[in-house]
Amino acid sequence: MDAQVEQLWQLANILGIVVVVAVALLLTILVLLVHRIRKRVAAIKATLVAIKANTEDTALITTTAGGVEAVLAEGLEHHLFLGRVLDKVRS
Repeated sequence: MDAQVEQLWQLANILGIVVVVAVALLLTILVLLVHRIRKRVAAIKATLVAIKANTEDTALITTTAGGVEAVLAEGLEHHLFLGRVLDKVRS
C-alpha cells in the first residue's frame, strides 16, 4: 500500500473508533434517562394511589361535620347551664 491509502485507512479507523465511543456514550445516557424516567413514573403512580386512598373517605366529611355540630351544640348547652348555675351560686 502506498502512504496515502495507509493514511486514509488510519483516518477511517480513528473515525470509526470515535463513532463507536460516541454511540456507546449516547446509549449510556439514554439508558440512564430511561431509568430515571421509570423511577419518577413509579413515584408519580405511588402518589396517585395515595391520593386515591386519601380521597376515598371524603363522603364521611358530611357525617363528621354533623357529629361535630352535635358536639358543639351539646357543649353550648352545658356552657349555658353552667353559666346560669354559677350565677345563682354566686348570688
